[in-house]
Amino acid sequence: ANPSSRPRRSIAARVASSPPSWAQDADMEDYGFEYSDDEPEEQDVDIENQYYNSKGMVETDPEGALAGFDAVVRMEPEKAEWGFKALKQTVKLYYKLGKYKEMMDAYREMLTYIKSAVTRNYSEKCINNIMDFVSGSASQHFNLLQEFYQTTLKALEEAKNERLWFKTNLKLCKIWFDMGEYGRMSKILKELHKSCQKEDGSDDQKKGTQLLEVYAIEIQMYTETKNNKKLKELYQRALSIKSAIPHPRIMGIIRECGGKMHMAERQWADAATDFFEAFKNYDEAGNPRRIQCLKYLVLANMLMESEVNPFDGQEAKPYKNDPEILAMTNLIAAYQKNDIMEFEKILKSNRRTIMDDPFIRNYIEDLLKNIRTQVLLKLIKPYTRIRIPFISQELNVPEKDVEQLLVSLILDNRVQGHIDQVNKLLECGDRSKGMRK
Repeated sequence: ANPSSRPRRSIAARVASSPPSWAQDADMEDYGFEYSDDEPEEQDVDIENQYYNSKGMVETDPEGALAGFDAVVRMEPEKAEWGFKALKQTVKLYYKLGKYKEMMDAYREMLTYIKSAVTRNYSEKCINNIMDFVSGSASQHFNLLQEFYQTTLKALEEAKNERLWFKTNLKLCKIWFDMGEYGRMSKILKELHKSCQKEDGSDDQKKGTQLLEVYAIEIQMYTETKNNKKLKELYQRALSIKSAIPHPRIMGIIRECGGKMHMAERQWADAATDFFEAFKNYDEAGNPRRIQCLKYLVLANMLMESEVNPFDGQEAKPYKNDPEILAMTNLIAAYQKNDIMEFEKILKSNRRTIMDDPFIRNYIEDLLKNIRTQVLLKLIKPYTRIRIPFISQELNVPEKDVEQLLVSLILDNRVQGHIDQVNKLLECGDRSKGMRK
């Protein structure tokens, strides 16, 4: 619709404003009409036109737009939708202009409309929109952000909008998490937990979906701070909730953090299971984190020395040739062939996709140890005595590292033998039998 064109008024309104000759002396109510000097519909059109004219000036004449939006608010006899819309635009415009005090004044006035002037759904949509708008540069305007969220939460409490209060607190939690403000984050998490509990302090299973959202952000915090004890406790509690129908992204976060926890405990098989579940959930949600979780799944599979290729499954198969994943598929191929040279070559040539991820980088040494172990066991199998410099050459590592690897394998009873350091030899076989003989 063209905002500048006036809609045709109803017959009732036209007759009421300009009654026909036959009704001049009659009581209009007898004919079902009411006479009005105010012409309310025309006034609505004027407000609408003023709003759209002002909106059209936002880019070219911000000051003129602000004056226009202010006129819209004053034109309404009582608080209604057009005033709410005008204030929303005013808040955004003041924020863009860097006039934060005026922005907060306009925002406070806008929040007075949410009790009765606009519908609950529309007010929630607008407040969420402004929160995302303001949160975009949170780190640069720390104090403003704090004031903005405190104002929002207070207004939502007064309006008894529990649903939006909960979601607003979650958003604030995410902002503090991204900024590393874990102390502030913990205070909000206590409030959120409290809102999901019964009077006796136990978790309210009817609020299972909200609980999982709280657990997801809290689990991320404990993963980041490496508090494995708390992480394990929360992870188990999150998986025990059966009454919820959470968004797959939430379950993706919980499972990904669970996988990282199992990796820290060197429980490779459990980690692989969690990363696969995280991948499936992220994939269902269309979240780009699915690629990262697929990389972690490949990593866990190699560490558990599994002969199963994760890309053989129908869920992961479509991503086999993804540019981000291709390096990992080549890595797993070299790993399964025990080709050390190729494995290290792939690591060097794909530094960005593999080594730049700090989580993957933490476990590369374990991977290299695994592949070197496999090659070493295969190499020494036919021999009773083998020179350490020869092993060093084959594994492409210094002699000192070969010696350390052999020591750990002998202690784990994976190699029967002993090391002659003077002659740089590995003598295979059970030494005690020779001594007895």
